[in-house]
Amino acid sequence: MLQDKCGVIGIWNGPEAAHLAYAGLYAIQHRGQESAGIAVSDGDHIRLHKGMGKVVDVFDADTLKQKLIGNYAIGHTRYSTSGGSLDKNTQPLHAHLAVGEVAIAHNGQITNAVTLQDELEEHGAIFQTSSDTEIVFHLMATHARKTFMERLIHAVGRIQGAFSLVLLHKDQLIGVRDPDGFRPLCLGRKEDSYVLASETCALDLMGAKYIRDVEPGELVVISRNGVVSQRIAEAREGRFCVFELIYFSRPDSLFNERSILGIRRALGWQLAQEAPAPGADVIINAPDSSNAAALGYADASGAPYELGMIRNHYVGRTFIEPAQSIRDWRARIKYNPVRSAIAGKSIVLVDDSIVRGTTSRRLIRMLREAGAREIHLRISSPVFAHPCYYGIDTPDYDQLVGHRMGSVERIREYLETDSLNYLSDEGLKKVMLESAGLNSYCDACFSGNYPVPVEKSKK
Repeated sequence: MLQDKCGVIGIWNGPEAAHLAYAGLYAIQHRGQESAGIAVSDGDHIRLHKGMGKVVDVFDADTLKQKLIGNYAIGHTRYSTSGGSLDKNTQPLHAHLAVGEVAIAHNGQITNAVTLQDELEEHGAIFQTSSDTEIVFHLMATHARKTFMERLIHAVGRIQGAFSLVLLHKDQLIGVRDPDGFRPLCLGRKEDSYVLASETCALDLMGAKYIRDVEPGELVVISRNGVVSQRIAEAREGRFCVFELIYFSRPDSLFNERSILGIRRALGWQLAQEAPAPGADVIINAPDSSNAAALGYADASGAPYELGMIRNHYVGRTFIEPAQSIRDWRARIKYNPVRSAIAGKSIVLVDDSIVRGTTSRRLIRMLREAGAREIHLRISSPVFAHPCYYGIDTPDYDQLVGHRMGSVERIREYLETDSLNYLSDEGLKKVMLESAGLNSYCDACFSGNYPVPVEKSKK
């Protein structure tokens, strides 16, 4: 399973800002389950609470009501792509600068972090975390300009890569999106309050109405003056992460006012046109992210869609594994086949991607043991063969089955499936244009074409 680096939330003028942020983080928990945090401002001081674990593990009613007091808040859920899984790297980050207290939460990955950190350390900066997000604070602190906004604009002008940021400063909420627009950030309104969020599903849970997306290269300042927009860099269109639409974003979210669910159904439909499976008795999916693609495939193929596998949603990130007593324990603890739906049948298993291939191989073995006569695997994206450096936690080249095996046939043999087909690059382009309104996008994980240069880590 791939992991998005994180999700961000911002609340301006919310009578219970911490509670709203908590609700928003719940909605985007899928974007990061390693740690969570909320920073709240009363206009003078910022209070912060964060920790390792899911949202429900980090916060309780007393913390939200008694500690996190104020009408302005930002929140964060995190996976570690840059900096490692450490308590000190939990966000939001908080700092006392010459221009006052500031809190920041970041979704993405700064690709020139190595160069910037070396430069800052040469000038005396001492880093308290190993997160690339802290670089923004140091760039602000060392800039000669006097105002908060001048320092912030300078900082975001120096960083490169993928960054959707939310910041809290006194009674101001600020949202910033990188010029390439790799990661999403949207703006909404709830009565007299404004909200920022990584996905529109968070607005729904907070009871806010979607206004628009923050544009690539845009900085928005939300204050008593309303929402003021400023262009910090010329937008470079066509670099939005296509994997947000294929996998990461929740299907009930919107992308540029278009349904993620509809886009994924269209991917499945296109896949069925390119790679039909004549004679298949039933279409199933690998739960849960590929549900919509499987429905689209079933619509186009005419074969019925069935719940062929059930996922256990109560599995923790760690568990005790029996030595050899239960075969494929790691797959079985999360998934279980529905024998009545697949026994004796030729099935099409639809998934949105194959990364390492280990989970897919285990699922196919489980389906065979449950009595499937034939298994035809269909993937609603091209071959995933290159790591992402723009905010997704992906394995190195040697762990990616699409790179390691070198051909679709070798992947099929490794997975032990009767047939294997991926969506073509042309098919992906067709769906993105017709269903998502995208002429171009970042597809580096498929093509290896990285639109922004990437530095090697010090590790």
